[in-house]
Amino acid sequence: MTETTKPVLQTIGKYDLLEKIAEGGMGTVYKGRERTTGQIVAVKIAPLHIVKNPVLLKRFEQEYTVASTLDHTNIVRALDYGYHGNLPFLVMEFVEGESLGQKLERDGRLPEAEAIRLVHQIAQGLHKAHKQGVVHRDVKPDNVLITPDGQAKLADLGLVKEIEGDLNLTRTGRGLGTPHFMAPEQFRNAKKADARCDIYSLAATLYMMVTGELPFKSTGPLDAWMKKVSNEIPPPRQLVPSISERMDWAIRRAMHPDPEQRPASCREFVEDLTGHSTRKLVASDVNTIQDNWYLVYEDEEGVLHTVKGTLGGIRRSLKENRLGDASNVRASRGKSGPFEPLRNHPEFRDLVIAPPATPVPPLPKLPGATPSRGSPMQSTVPEAVVAPTEEAASAAPPMIDIGTSRRSGEWVKWVIVLLLIAVVTGLVSFFYLVPLLLIGKAH
Repeated sequence: MTETTKPVLQTIGKYDLLEKIAEGGMGTVYKGRERTTGQIVAVKIAPLHIVKNPVLLKRFEQEYTVASTLDHTNIVRALDYGYHGNLPFLVMEFVEGESLGQKLERDGRLPEAEAIRLVHQIAQGLHKAHKQGVVHRDVKPDNVLITPDGQAKLADLGLVKEIEGDLNLTRTGRGLGTPHFMAPEQFRNAKKADARCDIYSLAATLYMMVTGELPFKSTGPLDAWMKKVSNEIPPPRQLVPSISERMDWAIRRAMHPDPEQRPASCREFVEDLTGHSTRKLVASDVNTIQDNWYLVYEDEEGVLHTVKGTLGGIRRSLKENRLGDASNVRASRGKSGPFEPLRNHPEFRDLVIAPPATPVPPLPKLPGATPSRGSPMQSTVPEAVVAPTEEAASAAPPMIDIGTSRRSGEWVKWVIVLLLIAVVTGLVSFFYLVPLLLIGKAH
């Protein structure tokens, strides 16, 4: 049966409802058609319990208000809002395809490259929202729609929060959202949710995409919150060893219990995943094409070195600790700078920012063993100083030391040494020559 001959279930406003797509607590969604233009749309009709609740009714209306201001290819567009009697309805862009949640349920985990591609698109939509002062607060696989040609669109903005103009829809402080994907601080007070909460949820969504496992599965909301706070979640590579070290690190960093330790923006999260800057490259940036980097670091004797090398060669040197403390190394694409800390460059950030430590379960007690105090059986694994990274780069040309310089106070040390030598020499000469002169006068 074609779209034109499909029977109409009912009409609402200027729309014919063709078939029911989904149903949930915030309404029933129908595939609809605008009678005048024939445009296919999605129509969400609010349930009766929302009409009787001023807060929920305002939240339903807010979904349209916010979505209508976010014009982005990776966000489902809001088209219209109205009432059918006393029932409010929301008209959205119709997205042919399925949700990411349905795709994962059917196909299982995704290849890493495909997961990065989809997350990159979702992050672009979220970044647009965050720039306009809007936080989604409910990023999860079921709220991501995938078109047949592989485009990801973020949907269901019913829990959004305007950062600058809070509509006070969370007066109770409840942690609105889905427990398995919510950031731990959102449990305590959803009104304080910010962009880093969405980044946590996006990372939790990616966790499920590449592992096929629900984050913090088989737990209720309270247990999930307690596990999130203590970071009791298996690292992705523990579940799927084929996952790259960079992917594992990026997810774990973005799911850090402390929001201050997460990426500050969706763009930074994408940089963590790819190891490349999201800034637009200038065509004249020759060093970008040649993959040349310049580092400035200080050796154990206080000598400043400037070295040049390829990305692979420099990463290998940093991992082998040949340049000392990586947090003190500064890098630049050009010889003249500006030189910035490694954490400012996504190509090296994973070498200086460690993911949160994962609690280690105690080792099983061996029969008859009575471990002494401080034995390995009672110890825990300390957090790594340097985050795990991908496999060592293939052989690359060694770095070239193109210059060294002493610290500004280095000359003072040598002046003092020379003065001491002069003083000692003078004293020796005095006590040796004076007796000789006296003897000469006596004769």
